[in-house]
Amino acid sequence: MQPREKKSNKKMLAAVGIILVVLIAVGAYYSFGTTNPPATTTTSGINTMTYESMQPVTLNGAGATFPFPLISKMSAEYNKLYPAVQINYQSIGSGGGIRQFTVKTVDFGASDAPLSDAQFANVTGPLHIPFTIGGVVPTYNVPGVDSGLKFTGPILADIFLGKITKWNDPQLVAINPGVNLPSADIIVVHRSDGSGTTYVWTNYLSDVSSEWKENVGKSTSVNWPVGLGGKGNEGVAGIVTQNPNSLGYNEFAYATINKITFGAVQNAAGNYVLPSLESFTAAVSAASSTLPKGDENWSKVSIIDSIVSNSSAANAYPVTSFSYLLVYKELNIIPGMDLNRAKALVSFLWWTVHDGQQYASPLVYVPLPGSVVTLDEATIKTITFNGQSVFQG
Repeated sequence: MQPREKKSNKKMLAAVGIILVVLIAVGAYYSFGTTNPPATTTTSGINTMTYESMQPVTLNGAGATFPFPLISKMSAEYNKLYPAVQINYQSIGSGGGIRQFTVKTVDFGASDAPLSDAQFANVTGPLHIPFTIGGVVPTYNVPGVDSGLKFTGPILADIFLGKITKWNDPQLVAINPGVNLPSADIIVVHRSDGSGTTYVWTNYLSDVSSEWKENVGKSTSVNWPVGLGGKGNEGVAGIVTQNPNSLGYNEFAYATINKITFGAVQNAAGNYVLPSLESFTAAVSAASSTLPKGDENWSKVSIIDSIVSNSSAANAYPVTSFSYLLVYKELNIIPGMDLNRAKALVSFLWWTVHDGQQYASPLVYVPLPGSVVTLDEATIKTITFNGQSVFQG
């Protein structure tokens, strides 16, 4: 063999060797990729591989009945995505939720009322996370009268004060022409338990009636001048549906799901507005956009207060409110809390204010505006366990 032929064969063998090395490397890459996929998929900023390796955990919450349909839906959908995480939420009313939160028997509370000045001062590191917006509506059972009966704020206040006692009172007849209102006594129904729905309702009555504000006031629990008490939204709804000529108040999603008749309420523009996703959104849009930070005092925050005198909010339903999740900034103060559980809680909170918002509109709650989501993000990122940040986004 000639020297030139030897050199040519050597070059050929070298080229074949390089090709074989490349093919082996490529094969190894694809083999690795199909059996060990890298952990790069994320949902709302949370790495899904966290959940694949997470130990099973149950998160316990309790509180408001106002957002119960939404929390129940969110909890079920979240568990479908991450079966290792179970969310156990007890709908016991905002008052009960605040109590369980303050004594640290739950991982999170839920309330339609922010913590009062006294509650905020007596709790170490509470955080408010507004996670949805809805409305409270006057529900009634008047034979032959469908949804849409008109009310003004002062008329509602006088009914709950016991000053207007008949359905055919001249004030009700005047604003409901053509409606056959009976001469029957109005059976007033209210919540018997500590309730965020009550807080929202009495907030509104306090804003539209000086007599109500001075003699009864706003709170999760008040001394009712008249009426029958029912526990939870379901208790009030049960009494209303079972007693002709009764009038109560319920969270709108609850009234809608259970097909309870409800009324329109006059707003500051003089319009009688039916509760709806659109009229709640109009109220939020017209309300003050200035909100405190998550770790600050929220006792003065009220969409109702912001729009009660706003005559330019023509399409706003006046009894509209935030609903809050309550958590601690430092999670190690909760008995039984560990890092795994803390991560699960923070991840659920993050998902709730992001992907979870898709379930709001179908249940007639208002999805959070972008500015509120941004505020919630900053709040959630401050949560710690043993002084170390828990957020993993």
